[in-house]
Amino acid sequence: MPSVLFVCSANICRSPMAMAIFQSRVAREPGSWLVESAGTWAPEGAPASVISQMVLAERGLDLSNHRSRRVSREIINSFDLVLTMEDGHKEALQIEFPEMAERIYLLSEMIGLKYNIADPMGGIDDDFRSTANEITQILTDGYEKILQLASVNP
Repeated sequence: MPSVLFVCSANICRSPMAMAIFQSRVAREPGSWLVESAGTWAPEGAPASVISQMVLAERGLDLSNHRSRRVSREIINSFDLVLTMEDGHKEALQIEFPEMAERIYLLSEMIGLKYNIADPMGGIDDDFRSTANEITQILTDGYEKILQLASVNP
């Protein structure tokens, strides 16, 4: 089963949104995927931010059961592909888990670019909507690259 782990800082905004958006996308495809999220500095067990939940609910996606967790060796070793929101996340994970370095990418690299996805935490609803839109666009435009890196034949 192909697998993707989305990683941000606290695992309450960007990575849970990316997880839910990508889960929705692969649910329309044949086969099963393992799609989860974690954070580099995540507290254990925190719910997704209220605004993240609201913005995804507007899209028909449910984050109410999400609970944050910190990236660990056990978690990261379970995934074919790790997609981070910021270069700092990518660098930290590649240093901490060198055996996984070749499987860790910035999310934006899926569309041939290298830039950070801004953290909407502390912003207004529209900041969260903008982040969700940006993530959705990257996951749509970079879908074939994700399939390739997750060792799936499209």
